[in-house]
Amino acid sequence: MIDLNTTIQYIIIAVIIIIILAVALKITKKDFAIKENKLIGYLGGKDNIINAECNMSRFKVILRDVSIVQKEAIQKLGAKGIVEIDNQLKIIFDNNAKQLKKYIDEIV
Repeated sequence: MIDLNTTIQYIIIAVIIIIILAVALKITKKDFAIKENKLIGYLGGKDNIINAECNMSRFKVILRDVSIVQKEAIQKLGAKGIVEIDNQLKIIFDNNAKQLKKYIDEIV
């Protein structure tokens, strides 16, 4: 039979693990929001964005003026590649493309 002290220790350990996981999730969401805001700035601001679409890991954005985009800064945010075609950019991100589109749709 497990004594009361052992049970209390297990409960304390479980609570500590839950707190650590909650803090880690909150920090990750905050970092992503900061990246989203930076991305919009690197794309020339929300007024420069006409439309945004995503397909799996690719994020396609149609812009008013592609010349003001800071491509190197976007790559430093984690883009695996950027393809420019006319007034649009196709940016390859890992799993964040859908989240980025949702965020940009809310702003634009």
